Parts: sequence; structure tokens; C-alpha cells
Amino acid sequence: MRNNLLIYALLLSIGCFSQNKLEVFFDFNSDSPNEASQIKVNDWMKKNNTVEITKIYGYCDTVDDSKYNKDLAMRRVNSMLGYFKKENFPVAAVVELKSFGKDFKHSKNQNENRKVEVYYNAIKDKKQAQANDGNVIVKDFEYKPLPEAVEEERASLESKFRKSKVGDLIRINNISFHFNSEKLMEESLPLLEELYMIMVENPALVIQINGHICCNQNPNDTKLSYRRALVIHKFLTSRGIQVNRLAFKGYGSNDPIYRLPEKNEKERAANRRVEILIVAKR
Repeated sequence: MRNNLLIYALLLSIGCFSQNKLEVFFDFNSDSPNEASQIKVNDWMKKNNTVEITKIYGYCDTVDDSKYNKDLAMRRVNSMLGYFKKENFPVAAVVELKSFGKDFKHSKNQNENRKVEVYYNAIKDKKQAQANDGNVIVKDFEYKPLPEAVEEERASLESKFRKSKVGDLIRINNISFHFNSEKLMEESLPLLEELYMIMVENPALVIQINGHICCNQNPNDTKLSYRRALVIHKFLTSRGIQVNRLAFKGYGSNDPIYRLPEKNEKERAANRRVEILIVAKR
């Protein structure tokens, strides 16, 4: 009897720590679920009307380059999110969307890599979950800039500052941070180094660092963008740039390039940015 209780407790503890997940599969180079998965999803929705979706992760096979695969994986994510919203299936008020190019452990069977993972939790109030639909907040998820994109932007940055005038905004797209954090990604450091050199070579230049995030439709939630702008401020002052030449501000997602909610990863990436306001220059 005691052994049976121990086994039951062990199984219960495993169940408590397991994640609820639905896998949806796609054909090669397609962002729509294959026929078998479409049937599976519809059947799953009928049987799980007391859950809400919290995360959607997209994956690809190893064919083509990482950037293309990441874009395709995000199209798959958006395809599933759009389908759930169309069917009025409960989606959490805050949902995390993420795509993977080649940066995950692949199966030897390529068919198993062309997928989306849908994570979900039980909800107490389905009506409230449905009320959240249409006002979904996508977390500002981790996005790693490609080295060639960083180098291309770094090479053009000095020219942009030289041609700028007071009041201009210079957008820097590839300064990126870890998910839900102000910790800077190492891949972005060349852009900060270039910004530092521009400040050194132009001693009369005074700037304001403006931080922006994507996806979050709460206009009062500016803390993360503020902290990220502060990180850039501290980077420059730690190198000897005088404090009176620098200001910083976090806008959250209050000043988007693309209207919220964004339609795809391209729009989210554009909204998630750093801008430099030229306050004074010679």
C-alpha cells in the first residue's frame, strides 16, 4: 500500500511540473498546418474549451539559411495565433511568440522540425479569456541580430550622424536585449562601440537615448524601455562621455512605427528599437 502511495505521489509530482503543449506540423516551406494537423487542432479545440494559450513557438527544418527559416517559423506562429483568434479560442492577455531558425536541437526526421508548439494553461473564466482576445499583448521576446546586419548598420552610423541636424532622430535597429531584460546581447556591442566613437569624435554632440519596445499595448508600461535606454547611457558614461551630453527616456510601445498589435515579426522588429535624438551639435 505504501509503495503504491509513493508511486502515485511521484506521478503526481511529474504531472505538476509538465507543461501543457500541442504540436502542430507543417509541410515544407508552408506557413499553414498540414491537413492532418488541421484536423488535430480542430479536434483539440473542441475538447479543451477550458484552457487559454500562453505561448506559441515556431520551428523550421535545416533547409535554407537561419534568417529565412526564422522568418518562416514566425509566419507559422502568426498563422496559428491568427487562426485561434479567428475561432474565438481563448488566448491569454499576455502571450509569448518566438521563432527559431537553426538555433534549436533538430530531429533527424525533417518533418518533425517543421512545427509550432502551442503552450496552454487551464483557465477559471472562459468569458474573461475571450474578452482579452483582440487586445492580446505579445511579450517583447528575444531577438538575436545577425552579424551582417549589425556590421551594415555600424558602417552607416557615422554618416547618419554627420548629416543629421538638431531635432533629428537616428534609428538604431540592431541594438538588442535578452528576453524581458535590460541585459544587452553581445552581438549588439559593435553598434555601441561605434556610437561611443561618434561621441568622442564630436565633442559638441549632445543626444537623448530613446528606448522602444514592441507588442505591449499598455501605454503605462514603460519600465523595460526605460531600463534599456539607461543601459546605453551607462555604457557611454562608463567610457568617459560626460553626463551633461546625455539624456535618456523610455517610451514603451507608445511611439510605434507600425500600429499595434503588429501583424508579423517584421513589424515587431521595427517597433523594437533604439532612437537617438540630436539635442545639440556643432
